[in-house]
Amino acid sequence: MGSETPLQEGVEFALRRLRWMRESGIWPNGLRYLWTDAFGLVLLLSLHRLSGEETWLEQAESLVAEVDRVLGRARGYRIGEAPDRDGQYFHYLAMWLFALWRLSEERPAYRQRALRLVREIHPAFVLPGQGVLWKMREDLSGPYPGYGFGALDAFHGAVVYRLLDPVGLAAEIAELEALVQASFPRLVITQDLGLGMMLWFTQFQPDRPWAEVQRARSLEVLDRMWIEPPGYFCREPGARSTKFAFTNYGVAVGLQAVGAWPERVSHLSKFFDSYRSGDRYDEDAITHVMACSARLPGLLLANPPG
Repeated sequence: MGSETPLQEGVEFALRRLRWMRESGIWPNGLRYLWTDAFGLVLLLSLHRLSGEETWLEQAESLVAEVDRVLGRARGYRIGEAPDRDGQYFHYLAMWLFALWRLSEERPAYRQRALRLVREIHPAFVLPGQGVLWKMREDLSGPYPGYGFGALDAFHGAVVYRLLDPVGLAAEIAELEALVQASFPRLVITQDLGLGMMLWFTQFQPDRPWAEVQRARSLEVLDRMWIEPPGYFCREPGARSTKFAFTNYGVAVGLQAVGAWPERVSHLSKFFDSYRSGDRYDEDAITHVMACSARLPGLLLANPPG
């Protein structure tokens, strides 16, 4: 292992963890969950890109078929298969759109599928001049009770829509970018995964004023959340003893997207390799798929290595 490059180590880690997850019935042969499946789809495509082996692309297309079968609805996708994961989240849908876009680089027909999804969900979630609804009822008939607007959803949608089709989605992008422009100067994110995702967004439009401001601000907040020893990011600045593996892995992806703090990325990965929370997250697919993404971000990056 000592002579392997970080990329090779990431591939080996992902292969071992994928094998264990499949043998344990955790993923991709466990309960469907759109966020996990989006990251998992990109992971499979990353392995295909690096190895050239068609089996990874076949597994990617099989995963999409299963997500369609289990979570697909007349408009959009349910959050997850479990009974308590009803409704639809915009940020989950946006992440799935990104994964479909990456798949379309190998299989162009999936781009049209992603564009159809945008047109199904955008009018329901996006209220121009107001915000993007965080959660909708499962049939998109109205907002899910008790939820308001998502602070990061306009950023997420604007970035992914522009990757998909900057011309064909120009009207939808304009609506989202107007919301971005209105919110970015004052927006201060204080939650670990949200900070990681914002860093991830900024890599695609690094020179935009919103990206410059939010990248610097996110790194400043995260710096106050770093706990070393032993080496992890706490949940938020006021909760220094609260930590989650999967959200730290999301921060790791964001940091790699902007090329920041590689030593902290390494430290947190080592810490969570042996950390056990003692709850369902120890064997939850989201923890282990995100662990693979942190070690092998691959096609999650705007400029992937290899």
